[in-house]
Amino acid sequence: MVALMGLLHFHLAGHQAIPLVGNATGTIGDPSGRSTERVALDQDVLARNVAGIEAQLERFFARGTEYASTRIADLDPSTLQPVRVLHNADWYRGIGVLEFLGTVGRHARIGAMLARDSVKSRLQTPQGISFTEFSYQLLQAYDFWYLYHHHGCRIQLGGSDQWGNIIAGTDLIHRLPGAQPLPMASRSLDDGDGAFGLTIPLLTTASGEKFGKSAGNAIWLDETRTSPFDIYQFFVKTADSDVERFLKMFTLLPLSRIARVVEEHRDAPENFAAQKLLAAETTELIHGKEGVQQAL
Repeated sequence: MVALMGLLHFHLAGHQAIPLVGNATGTIGDPSGRSTERVALDQDVLARNVAGIEAQLERFFARGTEYASTRIADLDPSTLQPVRVLHNADWYRGIGVLEFLGTVGRHARIGAMLARDSVKSRLQTPQGISFTEFSYQLLQAYDFWYLYHHHGCRIQLGGSDQWGNIIAGTDLIHRLPGAQPLPMASRSLDDGDGAFGLTIPLLTTASGEKFGKSAGNAIWLDETRTSPFDIYQFFVKTADSDVERFLKMFTLLPLSRIARVVEEHRDAPENFAAQKLLAAETTELIHGKEGVQQAL
């Protein structure tokens, strides 16, 4: 959700937001942040996951835009560019392995690939890393290359664990500026249009505890996995040491409003004013006003 909030900010600032669904790379799995290889998904499971993710992304940006229209002065949602959800399987269909290795693979450097933190950490484990997961960074690199040349996407946004994969993409764009390595290449950008990576630190509490599936404390955008009530309860239990930071990360409230409620909370912490505001705001962002009514 942290990365989606970053993308939402770009969207609200008038940029073209392109959430990418990895229905091609999902068959391989990203080794970043993992000590073991991901379990391979069969096609039926992958198809259901892709459909669910796409629906969740569309709902998030629709509700996020509606939420923002009541929090950001002078925001006119009708002037914003529509969010474009893409699937990377669309540009991998029809590409043979020899074609891919002869173009993308030719510009990859093993030394740089081995230096990625996600690879180095796995090489130090008894399980090691398979060639399948080792090659994942080439696929994500080509994703960025394709989006850069076909959709004018100049910034790739991701969690800090994606830094190596993002850099692989900017490197490929640098090595293939305006080239046509595969049949679907159709446009190039001027040399002055650079490609950039932007990473967001992984979310942790003040005590250093991580959030996510592996940590066992993940929250889901899908209300069938995490209901509006559970979203509200999750955030209303936020520690005092985290609540101000989370208000800045997960809401679109003015900083002056956040400062006031934090001060109010310091004066009367037993009322949990900051936590209640955080819980209500995030629930509305994810599930709309109806979700807040359900949670309360």
